[in-house]
Amino acid sequence: MAKRAKSRDIPAEGAKPAAMPGFITPQLAKLRSQAPSGDQWLNEIKYDGYRVQLHASGGRAAAYTRNGLDWTKRFAGIAKALDLPRQAILDGEAVVIEDGRTNFSALQAALAGGKQSRIEYYAFDLLYLDGYDLRAVLQIERKRLLKQLFDRHGLKPPLHYSEHITGNGAEMFEHAAKLNWEGIVSKNPAAPYRSDRNEAWIKVKTAKRGTFPVVGFVKDPTRVAALYLGKQEGKELVYMGKVGTGWSRTTSSRIRKQLDTAAAAKSPLTKPVRKPKATWVEPSFAAEVEYRDITSEGLLRQSSFIGLSKRD
Repeated sequence: MAKRAKSRDIPAEGAKPAAMPGFITPQLAKLRSQAPSGDQWLNEIKYDGYRVQLHASGGRAAAYTRNGLDWTKRFAGIAKALDLPRQAILDGEAVVIEDGRTNFSALQAALAGGKQSRIEYYAFDLLYLDGYDLRAVLQIERKRLLKQLFDRHGLKPPLHYSEHITGNGAEMFEHAAKLNWEGIVSKNPAAPYRSDRNEAWIKVKTAKRGTFPVVGFVKDPTRVAALYLGKQEGKELVYMGKVGTGWSRTTSSRIRKQLDTAAAAKSPLTKPVRKPKATWVEPSFAAEVEYRDITSEGLLRQSSFIGLSKRD
């Protein structure tokens, strides 16, 4: 175990002497429709990947998922790169970069194929350092210490320090949308690190929109719990996943009444998928949805319902 730093070596105000903890439940951001105003906010890119906590101790490192699972083997490349003669806990995101942006589907494919060389890590917080718990330290100070750690030890790719811009959140979000990033995260520079979802971190997400034929739904009992969607590819109607959020109780009832008029005995998909709870319909209605991306399996990711219309 690394030797605890002397009192004169306390890294920042608020740092508390402590033995190195195990997995720390991560802080999560509140979703908002726009970035907070004010010049004090620290604005970072929102990475489209897996949240990963790296623990370095005695020259070795371990990688934990957002839920505390030990995925050191899956993230062996980034864990090995964190070669520190110190104790530290870093919070960040494991990603794969394609066409200048992080790509979740590409990350899934890299993990499935064991392609460690494609996976990179963006560190955006430092929670523990050499005998001190830093969670009560101000956000801006934790980032300073994280940058200092990278600089002093020459940490290099696949490890990256996540840069931020102070203020100009709305402008940064506009750039994020143009560059097809997932969005931005705005952080209160004077806040501590808390293991819950709170207003100290605000996320604003970019999204895509599309209109897809409705091929089925799940009953609930006079409304709909979810819609199954398809996509026309030439003469084939392929499955695109489902959407289960974005409507009120009144809208859900109206959707159910419309879809009941199009009930079908079997799936209209060219290649049927097994959905035991589905009530299949003729694809005479289309749902407009907002979604983040399309997965490597060809399914909509993070979809939300906007409206229903009759197809021509």
